Amino acid sequence: MRIRHENDNTEEVLATIVETMLEMKAKEVTTLDMREIHSAVTDYFAICHAQSKTQVNAIAEKIIENVRNKLHVHVYHEEGFENSEWILLDYIDIVVHVFLESKREFYKLEDLWADTEKRIYEE
Repeated sequence: MRIRHENDNTEEVLATIVETMLEMKAKEVTTLDMREIHSAVTDYFAICHAQSKTQVNAIAEKIIENVRNKLHVHVYHEEGFENSEWILLDYIDIVVHVFLESKREFYKLEDLWADTEKRIYEE
């Protein structure tokens, strides 16, 4: 069974993730606050997309690097680097989704979790 961590620096990790997405020119950077959703397995989703697989991969790699180097927090689980269409980075309290634009449009995570508090960041 997965246990949610109550890290003291969850907000700082989230801020670093968002800053990195923006720095890397990710599109439509959005966070979903999942804390009020009883069935949610995480506190936040951080979502963005890019125009190419190369950029999707670069954004995800830079997030891992910045969170590790600035905050000494390591990713718990990662997947999707094989095809770089949807890379998921699991930080327990935060799950990061870096999409290729067409995959984001297809899966529509924000619509699936429409009852969460959504924040969109300026590019």
